[in-house]
This record gives sequence, structure tokens and C-alpha cells, in this order.
Amino acid sequence: MFYHLQSERVETYRLFEEGHEAYLRTGPQYDFDHYRQLVHEITQAFCGISKEVLEIKGRLHHEFDRPDLSEHIEKLQSKEKQKLELTAKLQLARQRAQDHPEDEGCQEKIQEIKHEIIKNKEALSEIMQDFKYDSEECD
Repeated sequence: MFYHLQSERVETYRLFEEGHEAYLRTGPQYDFDHYRQLVHEITQAFCGISKEVLEIKGRLHHEFDRPDLSEHIEKLQSKEKQKLELTAKLQLARQRAQDHPEDEGCQEKIQEIKHEIIKNKEALSEIMQDFKYDSEECD
């Protein structure tokens, strides 16, 4: 179930990215109402996933006496929150770059944020590896 929720998260990010690219194509007027609806739906999806992940975290800790695994989930949740914030920052930076093509600082900012996202994804991957390793230990 936990791995399924993580793949749901990945899929939700993909939809968010596609939706943002479509939004950028509506510039320079921008169809903000449509984009705002997308952000609302994405936020709801992430909240639902987080709620289920936190329920799993609680069960691992209390029912299965695996505080080590629940700690991995806590770290994961924190990194996922950071990833969402970075994704939103990247989307804003992309729009700014599109609106101000003369500003070279915009492209630098985009590269900087992309680098942070790569580091974040590496950390997420490491946490998932640790979770998998520790959960297989008890099989």
C-alpha cells in the first residue's frame, strides 16, 4: 500500500507538470482560472495521499512496533513537502522566464531550483531504499 501511494504521488507530480506546461502555453494572457482549479485538485490529491501515508506511519509505530519504519516515513513526508514547495518555485520561475526573456537571471534561478529538486529526489530515493531494506529485514 505504501509503495502504491508513492507511485500515486509520482503520477500526481506528472499531472501537475503537464498542467503547468499547458498553462504556460496560454501566455501572455494566461488562463489562470483553469490553472487555479488544477492546483486545487493537485493539492487535494496530495492531501489525500499524505493522510493515508500518515495512517500507515501510525500503524507501523503502534500496531507493529516499528518506530524505525515510521521514522523513514516521517523523513519522507518532510522531503515530499519540500519537493512540492520546490516544484511550485520552479513553476513560478518558469513563468517569470517566459514573461521576461531578456532577464538572464531567470534561467539561472531555474537551473538552481532544478538542482535542488535533483538533490531532493536523491534524498527521497535514499529514504525509500532505507525503508525497503529495513522492512525486508523482518520478513
